[in-house]
Amino acid sequence: MSYQEYVGRSETREDRVDPRLVAGMAATLGRAAPTDGTLPLLWHWMLFQDWRPPQELGPDGHPRRGGFLPPVHDLPRRMWAGGRLQFGEAPLRIDDRVRRVATILKVEEKTGGSGRLVFVTVRYEVSGPRGLALTEEQDIVYRGTEGAAVRPAEPAPPPGPGAFTASLTPDAVLLFRYSALTGNGHRIHYDHPYVTQVEGYPGLVVHGPLQATLLAQHLLDHLPAGARLAGLSFRGRRPAFADRRLDLVGTFEGKIGRAETRDDSGATCMQVEARIA
Repeated sequence: MSYQEYVGRSETREDRVDPRLVAGMAATLGRAAPTDGTLPLLWHWMLFQDWRPPQELGPDGHPRRGGFLPPVHDLPRRMWAGGRLQFGEAPLRIDDRVRRVATILKVEEKTGGSGRLVFVTVRYEVSGPRGLALTEEQDIVYRGTEGAAVRPAEPAPPPGPGAFTASLTPDAVLLFRYSALTGNGHRIHYDHPYVTQVEGYPGLVVHGPLQATLLAQHLLDHLPAGARLAGLSFRGRRPAFADRRLDLVGTFEGKIGRAETRDDSGATCMQVEARIA
């Protein structure tokens, strides 16, 4: 079966916005639990988890390839490359029963500096009892193990006037707790021997969605009163690693907010652009 035959494939899952998950994410991120019952931005990534028995897992900890997503067996490295979200008029609330329809939009094979790549784009439509909560597209990239896992990068320019910054040092506990809360078994986030000896990274990899969540919250923390985020786009530029400082740099320009994570070399890791309403 060719990869293109997976285009248009869809699956539907149902779940509940469990208060225990919400409390766990709040504690993990060091945030106050929501008091108005609304699920905070991007915390929907805790939902619709895909737990499999051990015999159905691949060597990287993900479900064995095949099934809904194309079976890209020959490219072991799998990363969340980015995505786009449009928020609806019916945000999810704690204890909601929710439904997600996933559809594979496209599968593209490319050749880059690290060799052959396969990109898979999946659209998710998430609804709750009050209607559509959000529409999301996620880009997943598969790549081989040839070449360096991380390439050198130039530092980004220093933050300009009006930029707002923060910093943190993600550690193994944060990565483990986020993996557990989101049902993510990918070993690059918690298994140091695996990520360094098998996939060739210098340390545990900070989740792309975790970085995106931190950046979205960084923008929200500085949003003008009465404004809201109507949509977001993300792009992963390079991996970030545990036990290394991670800076959050944000700016607003008119109705657009931009934020990015930078590692301790000053290189950009994840970028977010937000539309403000």
